[in-house]
Amino acid sequence: MERVYNVADVRGMFPSLQNKVQGKPLIYLDNTATSQTPRTVVEDIVSDYYERKANVHRGVHTLSQEATARQEETRRRVRDYINADSVEEIIFTRGTTEGINLVASSYGQRFHEGDEVILTVMEHHANIVPWQLLQSRVGIKLRVVDINDKGELDLEQYESYFNDRTVMASFTHVSNVLGTINPVRDMIATAHRHGVPVLVDGAQASPHLRIDVRYLDCDFYVFSSHKMYGPTGIGILYGKKALLESMPPYQGGGEMIGHVSFEHTTFADLPYKFEAGTPDFVGIAAFSKALDFIESVGLGNIEAHEEELLRYTTEKMRASIPGLRIYGEARHKSAVISFLVDDIHPYDIGMLLDGLGIAVRTGHHCAQPLMERLGIPGTVRASFAAYNTVEEADAFVSGLKRVVEMLR
Repeated sequence: MERVYNVADVRGMFPSLQNKVQGKPLIYLDNTATSQTPRTVVEDIVSDYYERKANVHRGVHTLSQEATARQEETRRRVRDYINADSVEEIIFTRGTTEGINLVASSYGQRFHEGDEVILTVMEHHANIVPWQLLQSRVGIKLRVVDINDKGELDLEQYESYFNDRTVMASFTHVSNVLGTINPVRDMIATAHRHGVPVLVDGAQASPHLRIDVRYLDCDFYVFSSHKMYGPTGIGILYGKKALLESMPPYQGGGEMIGHVSFEHTTFADLPYKFEAGTPDFVGIAAFSKALDFIESVGLGNIEAHEEELLRYTTEKMRASIPGLRIYGEARHKSAVISFLVDDIHPYDIGMLLDGLGIAVRTGHHCAQPLMERLGIPGTVRASFAAYNTVEEADAFVSGLKRVVEMLR
């Protein structure tokens, strides 16, 4: 049973939230870009570097054996967290971006000129450019699913795109701009009816929603530690074992080999086949502490808290800010508010909010095709996490009202 949610207790775990910016208390609303980090994660990193740093795997000495055990324990934790079948299906990467590049480069080696990959217009650049690189090398064709005015995918168009040349569908679970929570389980089922594998970009879903890869039946799922209260530079690629076994290595080097000679090299078994070189074993071990934090607070509690903040802040913005335009009004939405006010440039709003200690993100959010679809250069984006409060929402809306009046 999840414990009673107390946001003050949660905030107490994050020393960075006590900081001041421009002489004002920090109100951090840029969580879609990266979350803050609890003390337990940082202390674990410090402890590794000060007391027990040693490279993982193959070392016979105690420190190496302990470091290996900590890394592999995190792999088991991730397996359980996303309900994967096996630790062999959990690949450590440098982040969501590398996970997508790995699949596009390795699984994509079986694609041929004229084959088709289905994407959506709401994708982050990380789920566009790797497929474009494959397009330039092989000659595949990209088919892009549109959205309606609420920011929801056109599912009829999505299904219509499948044909005999479709070899992959790759789409985001949650839009980093619109906040739209896509019906990925249904979309995956549609693809599988046509015999097409699916990659899901879960970077924006994993901090907010419970992920069950067996329930979703996705073929690949990627996400990042730094958006889940964990260290930077750590990511996870989940892949179904049979698919990963069929794929060639992404990079060559130490650890991913079985035997090396100048005549012939054999490769290691899963998951190590895709983990060339020394990993960030300190960060990987510390990611386990971030999962401890999420599970101690309760993901259900976090989701409910963020949903309430989203509802409250959206309603207050609409009531307080004339000329407000919110982009992304899907029925199923994560705690992200992207907006413009009249013809005021988003950069100007973001700069003046920073002067009030309020951190938001401005620009195209690495989603330029979506901005072109919306007919705008960018937005201001406020996004919430487990530690944000109603009082911060009030301060944000009050600050935004003040900033808009100044810029008008």
